[in-house]
Amino acid sequence: MSALGIEEPLREIAERRYHHRHRFNIRMHEGVLTREELRGWILNRFCYQRHIPIKDALILAKLESPKHRRMWVRRLHDHDGTDEDEGGIERWLRLGEAAGLDRAELWSGTGVLPGVRLAVEGYVNFCRLRGPLEAVASSLTEVVAPDLMATRIAAFEKHYTWIDSEGLRYFQRRVDQGRRDGREALELVEQWVRTPEDRSRVLAAFEFKCDVLWALLDAVEHAYRPESRQADVG
Repeated sequence: MSALGIEEPLREIAERRYHHRHRFNIRMHEGVLTREELRGWILNRFCYQRHIPIKDALILAKLESPKHRRMWVRRLHDHDGTDEDEGGIERWLRLGEAAGLDRAELWSGTGVLPGVRLAVEGYVNFCRLRGPLEAVASSLTEVVAPDLMATRIAAFEKHYTWIDSEGLRYFQRRVDQGRRDGREALELVEQWVRTPEDRSRVLAAFEFKCDVLWALLDAVEHAYRPESRQADVG
């Protein structure tokens, strides 16, 4: 399959279903989230962040080529860190601290919403149970994530100045890492797709990942948006 055969429909799906269109992200980038909302998102999103190297380890175990394993293992290092780099999980913890959260609270998982936990567990189990084509395809949101990350950095710098700039390092590092990861995963999927059925499985896996990210934000928005909380009380 050519790049056009996979990438174009992926981007069409992303334009409709990637979470840059979710109302919570739109409000975040408009600068209207309260401190409680933003802290709630950081806390719950950490449940997702800390499971990224777990799902990548599951994908790594499915790759038969040493070349592909060397490529994929770098993702674990990006998040867990190495002797030379603190890693994405540590950078997210520092984002939480910059927003006024305690890292022990983040690690404990206390306060993680059931809907968020369910979405994250669903994604990890998808990567555990599906074959390498679909598991890798579920990571293809990295193809479009860097643009969202750049928008988020600008929004934080403009609207959420109460968060120390040191806390933004996670987003800053993920722009280049995401472009690299998205390009590599897309090339790998293109090598593996041989039939229309393969192509359909790739697109379905991508849609599933979009649903995971959307469900996570649904849960956070319902729990933390002031008018939602008032409606629940009423």
